[in-house]
Amino acid sequence: MILCLDVGNTQIYGGIFEGDQLILQFRRTSQLKSSSDELGVFFRTVIRENDIDPKFIDQIAICCVVPDLLYSLRATCQKYFNINPLVLKPGTKTGLKILYRDPKEVGADRIADAVGAVQLYPDKNIIVADFGTATTLCAISSRKEFLGGNIVPGVNLSMQALEERTAQLPSVEIVPPTTAIGRSTIESIQAGLYWSSVGMVRELITRITEEEFANEPPVVIGTGGFAQLFNRENLFDIVIPDLILTGLREVIRLNSQV
Repeated sequence: MILCLDVGNTQIYGGIFEGDQLILQFRRTSQLKSSSDELGVFFRTVIRENDIDPKFIDQIAICCVVPDLLYSLRATCQKYFNINPLVLKPGTKTGLKILYRDPKEVGADRIADAVGAVQLYPDKNIIVADFGTATTLCAISSRKEFLGGNIVPGVNLSMQALEERTAQLPSVEIVPPTTAIGRSTIESIQAGLYWSSVGMVRELITRITEEEFANEPPVVIGTGGFAQLFNRENLFDIVIPDLILTGLREVIRLNSQV
C-alpha cells in the first residue's frame, strides 16, 4: 500500500492506495510546530480507525509546500512506518518537461497535479485549476510539457484578507450565492468572493487556451478543496478532487522503475 501526503499551507491531505484504488482519504490541519510524534500518532490512528493495518504501508510519497514541516514528516515516516519517504522535489522523475525559466521554482503541489492529470489524460492538452489556499492554474501540453500558469489568492484567503484588513467586515461562510447582488454585508461579501473567482478563472482559462491550445482545446480539470463549489458554473470538463494524490502515486511508480 502507498501512503500519499499533500502538505499544504492550510491542510495535510492524505490518501492510501491499494494498487490503483484509493481506499482512504483524510485531512488534518497543517501546524508548523507539529512534532514527528504528533503526526505519527495521528497517521497511525486514522489508518487503524479505517480498518487498515499500518504495517501494510510499504511506500510513502510526499509533496510539501511548507518546508518547516518536512523534517518532522521525514522523521514520522522513519519512526512510525520504518520508511524513507519519496519527497517530490527538483530532480524527482515526473515524466514532465518543465518549461519554467527556473524549474526549481515550481511548487511540488502543482507538479503533482500535472503528473496526475497527464496520467489520466495522456496525449491531451490540459489545464488544471486547483482551488486551495491559493488558486493555481497549470497548463500542460499533449507533449507532457509543463508550460506554466497562474497563482492567485484562494477564495478563503481573500475572505481572510477582508476580515483582517478591514474594521467592520465579518468572516462569512463561503457558499454559492443565488444572485450577483448582495442585499446585506454578508451576502455582498459572499457574492463578491464567488463571482470574482468565477470570472477570474474563466478569463484565465480562456486566455491560456487562446495562447497555447487554439488548435486543440484542452481538457480542463478542477481540483482542490473548493473546486466543487464552482462546479455548477461550467468552468471545468471534470472535477477530480483527489488529482494530487493520483499524481503522487504515479510519481512513486515512475521512481520505482529500474
